Amino acid sequence: MVLETKRLLLRPFEPDDLDALYLLLQDEEVNTFLPWFPARDRRQAERFYQDSFQGRPYSYAICRKDDSIPVGYIKADTGDGHELSYALRREFWHHGIVTEAGQALIEQLKKDHVPYLTATHDRNNPRSGGVMRQLGMRYCYSYVEQWQPKNFPVVFRMYQLNLDGQEDRVYSTYGDRAQTRFIEEGL
Repeated sequence: MVLETKRLLLRPFEPDDLDALYLLLQDEEVNTFLPWFPARDRRQAERFYQDSFQGRPYSYAICRKDDSIPVGYIKADTGDGHELSYALRREFWHHGIVTEAGQALIEQLKKDHVPYLTATHDRNNPRSGGVMRQLGMRYCYSYVEQWQPKNFPVVFRMYQLNLDGQEDRVYSTYGDRAQTRFIEEGL
């Protein structure tokens, strides 16, 4: 399924997109706050494509309408947490692209009766939290996790958007698994 916005096409990744995906995954700055190390070669990008996008609903290449070449990705997992994740090539940061793509994805999730969406970000990456808030997500709690495979502790902030009207629901699994869970004031 293809989703369309004013500036973007969200479409499934295809094998022909591997060069564009590798360009995104190999960038150290883009991957600073993502849980994996930058891709060292095209084979790693191909494995990422197979593991993260191939045959998965709600997994989209973010493409500008003018050329349909992927500049990023956005996806919502179909597992228990319905976790939203995204990444964008550096030269497209700060233009509202992920927010625009996220709004389109959220509309599709609502149509498909997905009850809620969660997302987490490293608290050292507050811009990602800004995207979550712009999408209407609300901060629920923070927790500490030993981040793998990078193997260092990270304070994550968990956001949630209830799509079915059950505003009091909070997905607690991330915090329940952590040894340390807390609420940060002012978020």
